[in-house]
Amino acid sequence: MAPKDPLLTALKVCVLNLQSDGETVTDSNPHLVSCCELLEMVLRKGLQQPLLNLVHRDYWQCFERLPHQDTCGRLCALSLAVEQTKACRKLLSAQGRGRYLLRLALSRKTLPQFIRHLLHTPRILEWYSPTFSILRNEEFLEPFISLLLVLSHMEFKLDMENCSFLDESWLLPVCETYEVVPCQEVGMVLSYLGGRVFLLDLTPGRQAHVDNFICRGDVIDEINGTSLRNSKHGQAGVVLSRFKGCPLSIRIVRWKARDGTVYRPLVKLLHTLRMENPWLQLGSVPCQNTGANDQRSSAPSQCLKEGRQVSAKTLKMIKPKNNLFMPLLDRIVYIVQFLGKADIGRYGSKDVLQHAISQVLQKNLQSKEVLLDLQETHLTCTESVSKLKLCEHHYPEISCVGRYCQPDYTILGFCVVDSPETPPNFSCVVFKAGSFEECKDIVCRIATGFKHTEWFV
Repeated sequence: MAPKDPLLTALKVCVLNLQSDGETVTDSNPHLVSCCELLEMVLRKGLQQPLLNLVHRDYWQCFERLPHQDTCGRLCALSLAVEQTKACRKLLSAQGRGRYLLRLALSRKTLPQFIRHLLHTPRILEWYSPTFSILRNEEFLEPFISLLLVLSHMEFKLDMENCSFLDESWLLPVCETYEVVPCQEVGMVLSYLGGRVFLLDLTPGRQAHVDNFICRGDVIDEINGTSLRNSKHGQAGVVLSRFKGCPLSIRIVRWKARDGTVYRPLVKLLHTLRMENPWLQLGSVPCQNTGANDQRSSAPSQCLKEGRQVSAKTLKMIKPKNNLFMPLLDRIVYIVQFLGKADIGRYGSKDVLQHAISQVLQKNLQSKEVLLDLQETHLTCTESVSKLKLCEHHYPEISCVGRYCQPDYTILGFCVVDSPETPPNFSCVVFKAGSFEECKDIVCRIATGFKHTEWFV
C-alpha cells in the first residue's frame, strides 16, 4: 500500500468540498480557510531554520528569493505577485505576506507554477528537509501537484483588499466600504490600540452619525486608499484633515464576524479597549446581512445537562462574566469529567489520537467536573464549581476527535493546535462522559462543528 500523508489526505477532502460548492469560490466559502491552512502547513512542513540566523524562516522567504525572470529574461508571474505583496502596506510580517501571496496565486491560477519554480531552484529547495518535506518526497509530490492543478482550474474570486488581519489569522473579517459626501467634519471619536484605529463614539449631528455607516467597536482600515494599519496616535485625523471637504471612501472592518460572534483577532483588543473605556458598549452593525444567524439569534437557546434540558436561569449561571463575547446562538452543554491534557508534538491526525489519549491517562491526574459548552463556532471547558475556564478552542483548530478504545467507551479526546506558528504544536485534551451514548453524541457534535475535523466513534 502506498504511503499517505495526513496533510494531503485532508487537503484532498477540502479541494473536493470546494468543487462541490459551485464554480466560483469566494471568501464566504466555509472550506476556503481550511484549504489555505493546509496549503500553508504543506509549505511549512520540513522547512529548516538557519543555524546562525535569528530571523525565523517562513515559506514567504522561499518565494521572495526565487529568480524573478524566465529563460527569456522577462518578469514571471511570481515576480509580479511578489512585488504586489511587498507593496501592500497592510502586511507587517512574513506570515501575512505569505498568506497574501497564496490567496493571490489562487485568484490568478498560478499556484502550480509557483511550486514548480521552487522545485527547479535547488538553492532554495535545499531549505527543506528531504526526510520530512512533502516537496522533496517523490511519492507525495505528485499528488500534491495534482491537487494544485485542480485548484488552478477553479474560479477564485477573493477580496485582496481584505488583508489587514492576515498577519494574525486566516479567518477574514467582514469588511465594507462606504462613500461619505464632502463635509467639514465626519464626527468620529477614535482610539488607537495595537496598531488599529477603533471607533469609540459618534458626534451627534455630524456626518457619520447621520449616515449611520459605522458602529462603536469597528476598525477603520483605510481612508481614500490610505492604509491605517499600524497607525500611530492621531494618524487617522491627519488623513481626514488632508481630505477635508472632499468625498471620502472609508473602508470598515466590522467587530462582528459573519457568524454573529466577535471577530476572533479583535477579541483581546476589544476587551482591552473596554477596560480602558468602561462606558463603551459595542454598537449593532448597521445593514449587515448575517443570513441564517439572524433567525437563530431570536430563538431561545437550548442545552443539555446530563441528558436533560436546562432552564434559561441555569444557562445564565454558566455564561462567562463578560457578555461582550457571548453570541446568542444555539448551544449544548454537558457535565463531564476533565481527565487532563498532554503535549503530543507536531502531529495531530487521528492516527495518533489513541496513543495521545493513553499518554494523558498515564499521568493519572485527578479528574475535575466541568461544563463542556459546545457552541456554534467553538467549545469551552469550565470548572463546575469555580467557574474557571480551563480551555477554549474554535472548531477549525481541532484536527481530530474520537472515543478511546476501551471496554466502556465513555472516554473521548481531541487533538488541537496549541501554537499555530511554525512548527505547529498539538495537544490532546481528554474527557470522560457519563454514558456510552453521551460520549458518542459529544464526538459527533464536535466533528460537525467544523467539516475538516477527522473523527471516529
